[in-house]
Amino acid sequence: MRAVWYERFGPAREVLSLGEMPDPVAGPGEVLVRLHASGVNPSDVKLRAGARAGAVMAFPRIVPQSDGAGVIAAVGAGVDAARVGERVWVWNAGWHRAFGTAAEMVALPNEQAVRLPDGTSFADGACFGIPAMTAWYAVMGDGPVAGQTVLVTGGAGTVGRYAVQMARAAGARVIATVSSEAKGVHSTAEEWVNYRETDVTGAVLEMTGGAGVDRIIEVDFGANQAVDLALIKPGGVIAAYASAAEMVPRLEFYPFMFKNARLHMLIVYQLAGEKRRAGERQLTDWLEAGALSLAVVPGGGLGDCAAAHDLVASGAKLGTVVLDI
Repeated sequence: MRAVWYERFGPAREVLSLGEMPDPVAGPGEVLVRLHASGVNPSDVKLRAGARAGAVMAFPRIVPQSDGAGVIAAVGAGVDAARVGERVWVWNAGWHRAFGTAAEMVALPNEQAVRLPDGTSFADGACFGIPAMTAWYAVMGDGPVAGQTVLVTGGAGTVGRYAVQMARAAGARVIATVSSEAKGVHSTAEEWVNYRETDVTGAVLEMTGGAGVDRIIEVDFGANQAVDLALIKPGGVIAAYASAAEMVPRLEFYPFMFKNARLHMLIVYQLAGEKRRAGERQLTDWLEAGALSLAVVPGGGLGDCAAAHDLVASGAKLGTVVLDI
């Protein structure tokens, strides 16, 4: 099969290679997926770059990227043969594994290949594993949001845009923060605040009659901690999935304690068991109901993988960059 790989950390155009590799084989409890699309996420780019402190190559050769979609071509022992031919999306293909989705095929555990609704494209399916499931975990991971007010910071971001739609589909009032009018429109939020031009705390308090919000889906906890503290209602939840501007923020413990606030620092790679199954079922229901709009950014084919990584690193895109395999 054709695949992209790297054997050392570094700039995408210097370390990513395209060539032939042996076809993978589905082992016991696994499925072999013939991939049609592969999603490129910021975590894939940072891992390839060796951006994490103390990063070492976990394997001599790594095929990058965790998200993808395709068709099950074969199954291993213990897996229902009826799955052959099933359209699926996959998750965590590159998490603690040498073989991700930047390839024509991938073999991985049966549960990591989820049925893709017939009306959903492979390109859309390649966006689910990290961005869509992160959004679901942040919005729904601490209980129902029906009747609540949810603030989504960075509502035009890849995760934020899903979170806006999911919170609304789950019955919440949603307010998003964005950096421009165009991004406000892209976010799909009915109510949004331009944080570059407006005081977010004052604006959201005015919009909520001084009450604040029940849940915050937070893209940058360190940078927004003071705003979150001012806006979260007593007993509310702050679900934070990143803190890029200030990676080791000083936590204002007692102010949060007296708000009786729950701080949920989450990473979708660790979402497992029935909680993940619940997210997969909910995502499927929303897709089949047409409740989600998806933002795919075409990234070319496998030969364009380095350019796709650079595009993600630049931040100059609205949506998930997807390779067409």
